Amino acid sequence: MRTTVGAGRGGGHARYTYRLRVSSAARAGLLAEWARCRWVWNECVAVSRRVHAANQAADETRTCGPARLDRMLTGARGVMGWLRAGASVPQQQTIRDFAASRARAVKDIQAKLPRGRRAGMPRIKRKRAALPTLNYTRRGFRLKDGRLHLAGGIVLTVVWSRALPADPSSVRVYQDSLGHWYASFVLATESQPLPSTGRVLGVDWGVKEIATTTSDAHDLPHPQYGKNVARRLARYQRMMARRKPARGQAASRGYRRARRQAAKVHKKAVRQRQDTGRKWAKSVVRDHDAIAVEDFRPRFLAKSTLARKAADAAIAATKTALIEMGRRHGRDVCLVHPAHTTMDCGSCGARTKHALPLSERTYTCTACGAVSPRDKNSARVMLVRAGLNPAGAEGARPAGAPLPQAA
Repeated sequence: MRTTVGAGRGGGHARYTYRLRVSSAARAGLLAEWARCRWVWNECVAVSRRVHAANQAADETRTCGPARLDRMLTGARGVMGWLRAGASVPQQQTIRDFAASRARAVKDIQAKLPRGRRAGMPRIKRKRAALPTLNYTRRGFRLKDGRLHLAGGIVLTVVWSRALPADPSSVRVYQDSLGHWYASFVLATESQPLPSTGRVLGVDWGVKEIATTTSDAHDLPHPQYGKNVARRLARYQRMMARRKPARGQAASRGYRRARRQAAKVHKKAVRQRQDTGRKWAKSVVRDHDAIAVEDFRPRFLAKSTLARKAADAAIAATKTALIEMGRRHGRDVCLVHPAHTTMDCGSCGARTKHALPLSERTYTCTACGAVSPRDKNSARVMLVRAGLNPAGAEGARPAGAPLPQAA
């Protein structure tokens, strides 16, 4: 079973993120807008809870959709001068974000997903816990002389590391855990096809190596960025634990300094993972016409003894980067179901009678006698199941049919 993504797509939407230089006046304006949007979000949460309580008490089916919340916002702006002083665009987008978040949670509840897999219902955003995030549609911002002008008279200087290929349709202005401000533009992009190479690739995800492929040159070893900064991160986390303020008290200067240092160390590891994953995905997409990828969901690893190492590997982020890169450049990316990929033979398609233990790293086929590293064999199985190899999903190669050379 496989799912194909990327090929045949005529483009899509992409995000271009840039650092912002924010003056003291602009920062005050952004924080004021965030305070209003946070109030709107919290009011939406309160309305949603009241509707749910009323439905439970009277056995009704009243809804809490965007139309109802829009009427609530209109009434609130009519009586509250403080709310009316802010731009309406980010406040309306806050309602749209709340509605999408609530709809996703309700859908998971109706699908009766286990509690651990459900999207949670929207919660109250606390002043000291939630980071500022403002969304603007096209009528709420404009670019002039290289600067970003937001509704409400807020002007921001953008650090243009690269030019925008098209006019953006929306922008998200947000602050990260280090206090840095960013602008993330959303714009429509066209597919950028790459020259054909005539080669295909199978990818198997793992923990010892993040990605094992049918090509030794494109294997992705585990760089262990998180392990390299673990000692420093633990040091700052101990400082935070010692200086943690009591409930209701303001954080001390030492606690804030330690929290900032911990966030800085963690952010560095995250950026290193993202950079490595994107560069690897770019090289794979550039060198191959079709890629068979294991549709691996690493969620279950969070409860295993490999949780720390699996989180440091960032398999899901690397897989997402590969899919997006394939879609952008018109490559055929096939997601292959991961069941029994370690038990099948990549040469003849035979299946072993028992599951191989993790300690057994060499696969030996009892039918054809083929011997290969376990992960390399699994990567070859990806090609077979994706139909990129004449052996096919059934494992029976037509007589006289040559095998295409995999990378």
